[in-house]
Amino acid sequence: MRRAVGAVGALMLLASPGLMAQQPEAEGALPKIATSTVFARYSDHILKIQVMETASNAKASIGTGFFVSADGLMVTNFHVIAERIHEPDNYRVEVVDRDGTAHAAEVVALDVVHDLAVLRTGMASPRFFTLGSTAPRQGDRLYSLGHPSDLGLSIVEGTYNGNLRHTLYPKIHFTGSINPGMSGGPTITEGGRVVGVNVSTMGEQRSFLVPEAQVSALVASVRAPGFTPPSDFLAEMTAQLTDYQREYLNALFEGEDKMVEVGAFRVVTEPAAVFRCWGGAERGEDLRYEQLWHRCATDDEVFIAGDQSSGVVSIVHEALESKGLNAIRFAKLYSDRFANDNTPSGDEKHVTPWKCSTRNVAAAGGTPMRAVLCLRALKKLEGLYDAVLKVAVLGNGGNGLVSTLTLAGASFDNIERLTARYLERVSWR
Repeated sequence: MRRAVGAVGALMLLASPGLMAQQPEAEGALPKIATSTVFARYSDHILKIQVMETASNAKASIGTGFFVSADGLMVTNFHVIAERIHEPDNYRVEVVDRDGTAHAAEVVALDVVHDLAVLRTGMASPRFFTLGSTAPRQGDRLYSLGHPSDLGLSIVEGTYNGNLRHTLYPKIHFTGSINPGMSGGPTITEGGRVVGVNVSTMGEQRSFLVPEAQVSALVASVRAPGFTPPSDFLAEMTAQLTDYQREYLNALFEGEDKMVEVGAFRVVTEPAAVFRCWGGAERGEDLRYEQLWHRCATDDEVFIAGDQSSGVVSIVHEALESKGLNAIRFAKLYSDRFANDNTPSGDEKHVTPWKCSTRNVAAAGGTPMRAVLCLRALKKLEGLYDAVLKVAVLGNGGNGLVSTLTLAGASFDNIERLTARYLERVSWR
């Protein structure tokens, strides 16, 4: 479906005597196709997806999908149809054609790690996108299509800015205004090649795409001989997330980690190349203490449900130093910081209540610490948990460190192993 367009040179009359032919800006350059032309050519490849709550027969959410075969296979994001997977008795999936008619759709495959799903619509679709690798360059013009806020199919121009660096798996940075409802729609070249699938945005034209390679892999698995949809999609999700977190967490806090000095303490920083770390300080004569902080996290986040993610790993170190507070007031400040509740919220449909255990421990080198470990289970994904470890270093009346490790969607074995390694990497300078 790629359309080649030849370059055309233009002749212009110049003010100086005689006629000269003006050369194109670059030999072989392609003239820019109007955005309206791109929309006209490819809009019929794309439909609105709506997830319906069965009891009320009303829309619970909307998104976008696009055809990838003549027999009606459609690609979208997993998060668009997640309610159907979590509560299949309470939700159904429909696709809405250009005439406004809703058609039942069946989820046949998902890749929860890359936020993708394939639907079987049962609709004949002579117009569909042919998947295949493409190699845009940074700055190339792209076009994102979808249904923003249920306002009708729209097209957004933007530019390709390569893959994000701080993720375990590739994710494309698209400089364009993807909005809610466009999730699951394609971002394409002017020739109709799919570069990626709209997945998320940070606003201010900072948007992100799932690369086409992941889409092709999932669609190929559906088309493989003998393919049958999973009988239990929650079990399939659990298996995918278990494999993902095993790979993601396996190498953390192993070997010679990078260390950093924060106040009077030595702590771990940037435990893997995909982490980004930031720091700061709060000082002032009126405070009578100094607060330093150092935070590390990644851009990886695997959508599970509206209030639940996997792959989230964050580290926060907060060092406190007295600048004139007496011992009692500093101890009160330190205790209050340690007592702050850092556990994420969550819907009881998806997670159990937090359960915490507190004890005194000694890190490597004998550094005494007060540690609290909080766990909760993911109800529908057996064997996966969220965890928050918080430690406070003991033994000095004028200095303190509160260090917090947060893990989401991990196995108990990984939580146990990583928290033990983390404790070994906290010490006095």
